[in-house]
Amino acid sequence: MQRTIFNTPIVTPVLRQVAKLLLKLHGWRVVADQSAMKLKKYVLLGAPHTSNWDGYYFILTALKLGVVPQWMGKDKLFRFPLGGTMRWFGGIAVDRSKANNLVQATVDQFNKASSLIVAVPPEGTRGRGERWKTGFYHIARGAGVPVVCGFINFAKKEVGLGPALEMGENLAAELARFKDFYADKIGKFPELYTPPA
Repeated sequence: MQRTIFNTPIVTPVLRQVAKLLLKLHGWRVVADQSAMKLKKYVLLGAPHTSNWDGYYFILTALKLGVVPQWMGKDKLFRFPLGGTMRWFGGIAVDRSKANNLVQATVDQFNKASSLIVAVPPEGTRGRGERWKTGFYHIARGAGVPVVCGFINFAKKEVGLGPALEMGENLAAELARFKDFYADKIGKFPELYTPPA
């Protein structure tokens, strides 16, 4: 497993204390479903995703909870000079211009690993879109892992992990479950939120 901000000896324990302090100073509360905390392998949703601040609070929350997520981002984020830093923050570069099978590659990674958390912003962008991208669903189904509802709620200053959901065969039914869960979660810029559809 690659070394990241979430699992670097000596450094990570210090950063966990800093994260707890920063969350407290910002007035944010971390909420975590205990069943999700026991899992070693899952797809972690990050929604609503309407601001760069989401990533900041995501990192602080992961540090506080002691989870070790990796996340997928546009390959241009991983170019010099920030590439190494983005990887240390758990990033995995994704080249969206190529027709590579990202879903199957991620399923293969899950099948090889004894523990793996892959964070996915299902909206695919911070801007308003037509609907959620469904790659997370196909990854979870293909790897036989649950989806954990990671969330941020600027209205209540809450961030954390919601329930772990096993994915059934009916995509529309699963998206309806996510729509219900995220209905009261408000992003920094609510007008930019793309609900599941």
